[in-house]
Amino acid sequence: MQNELGIAKNQVKLVDYDPYWNILFKEIKTSICAVTSLQESRVQHIGSTAIPNIKSKPVIDILLGVDHLDQVDTYDEYLKTIGFYRLKVQRENEYVYAKFKDTHFEIKTHFIHMVPFESDIWKNLIFFRDYLNTHPEKKIEYQTIKQSFVHLQSEGIQEYTAHKEAFIKNIFSLRHSL
Repeated sequence: MQNELGIAKNQVKLVDYDPYWNILFKEIKTSICAVTSLQESRVQHIGSTAIPNIKSKPVIDILLGVDHLDQVDTYDEYLKTIGFYRLKVQRENEYVYAKFKDTHFEIKTHFIHMVPFESDIWKNLIFFRDYLNTHPEKKIEYQTIKQSFVHLQSEGIQEYTAHKEAFIKNIFSLRHSL
């Protein structure tokens, strides 16, 4: 199928799942491990592109687990060599990087979410991916929530994220009860 990767700033669009995304993830994972010297287990494919047969924004989300976030400047240099740039996104215990497909830095194709390895956020994001992959009814529910937003508007990434938040937090809470 090969849906084209990339989404403009503040744009929200969903496309059909593409198995090629997993191949692209594996290629970029190899590059990330090569420039950072991190073990492969610390670079994970997350987000909807890691969940087969669910509509997704055409952006590959990558979870990067590091020992110390205070080494972010060193990682900045490593990741720049393969086209990732740190964004000004402010999140607790997380740095976000993006890879762009254009020279104007407007169309993002990949995100890296750098978090402390084995932290709660690491475990929650892995759990969310794995839970949806093993619970088809929740996968369908999540897709319905995402589509309900996109049917109303095609812009507003913060609003889109807020629209999904209750569902995501509910899945995160299941990690402690299983």
